[in-house]
Amino acid sequence: MEEPTFEENLAQLEEIVKHLESGNVPLEEALEQFTVGVGLSNKLQKTLRNAENSLTKIIDDNNQELPFKPEEGK
Repeated sequence: MEEPTFEENLAQLEEIVKHLESGNVPLEEALEQFTVGVGLSNKLQKTLRNAENSLTKIIDDNNQELPFKPEEGK
């Protein structure tokens, strides 16, 4: 089975939040949805960290990956 995309996970998390904010959710269901939401949030954060790490690398003249370090004072 194919993993959901970032956008699909985000949409599911948004739906959970809307559902919980409605206030008409039994406690057991709210706890279950909250747990699912925390798991989705963790997945989304991991995806964003990985993207940030990929985007903040540069390649030097020897084709070596280096972390990007902005120049001081700019």
